[in-house]
Amino acid sequence: MGVTIKDVAKKAGVAPSTVSRVIADNPRISLDTKKRVRKAMKDLGYHPNINARNLAVRSSQAIGVIMPSSADKALQNPFFPEVLRGIGSFAHEAEYSLYVSTGGNDQDVYEEVQRMVNGNRVDGIILLYSRIADPVQQFLTEKNFPFVIVGKPSEQESEITYVDNNNFKASKDLTNHLIDIGHRHIAFIGGSTELTVTVDRLNGYKSAIEEAGLPLPNEYTVHAEFLKSGGRDAVEQLFALDEPPTGLVVADDLMSLGVINTLEEIGLSCPEDVSLTSFNNLYLSEITTPPLTTVDIQIYQLGVQSARCLIEKAKNKDEPAKRIIVPYEIKFRQSTRSITSETVE
Repeated sequence: MGVTIKDVAKKAGVAPSTVSRVIADNPRISLDTKKRVRKAMKDLGYHPNINARNLAVRSSQAIGVIMPSSADKALQNPFFPEVLRGIGSFAHEAEYSLYVSTGGNDQDVYEEVQRMVNGNRVDGIILLYSRIADPVQQFLTEKNFPFVIVGKPSEQESEITYVDNNNFKASKDLTNHLIDIGHRHIAFIGGSTELTVTVDRLNGYKSAIEEAGLPLPNEYTVHAEFLKSGGRDAVEQLFALDEPPTGLVVADDLMSLGVINTLEEIGLSCPEDVSLTSFNNLYLSEITTPPLTTVDIQIYQLGVQSARCLIEKAKNKDEPAKRIIVPYEIKFRQSTRSITSETVE
């Protein structure tokens, strides 16, 4: 016969009901008692029936993680495995499982979220993107279902818990770095303008350019996918112009790799001909040639903090909305160089 709750209670010197409360992580049980009971469970090899317990407390002990649509492409970008690593680390400590969405398009993602919520498969959801007029966000809000956004909400900002960086300021700082080292023709390469991260980084770039009184032709802003192929497409557009840029602000390191490769193909090099700045500080940014000047947005911490906020909210639906801003740091490397006005002319 297997080990029972009564066996654990006897070994720990507590009542069986106390063991049940420890298994349910009841906040009224002292930490010392929890430690004693958990040690007895471990010593006896007792494993509680998690499914039965979760059914009793109406908890799945799982959180959903929603990738941007077309997860197969999203996972090509190392940002997502790294943010998932942060989420998974905190979830593991809190004894939560992850349920990761792999929808192929917007409709697939929306339907999968509905199944998660209506089927009580998860206790809360983390959205790894923030999109303007997002039906998933609207659905979760209407259902009053716990969710957290990695990124800044485009609507109802004060009512939604989110974890983000100050992308406007970071982009402005990057652009000012190029201005400070002599560049006067600076272009921006970003993702879809439906994503708030793109909008914030674009606005930071524009703010720096306008304050410096520099030219800002429409052709200097290009939007493509956050993939290596997106960087390639952007270079082909920008360097077909009569006056191509000498400096670039690129909204993602993976796009930057495509930019550097395509520059080489058309006979230009970085930073000798074009200085390049980027975002995310992916592990690739240090080993590419040249190593990238990029914003370290602390991707892992974005994941950790989003999981922490979500689990707090799942345990207490009255938890107020929070805004967590993770600090950033610019990593200055070899993808930029100073130029003089004579060089530009």
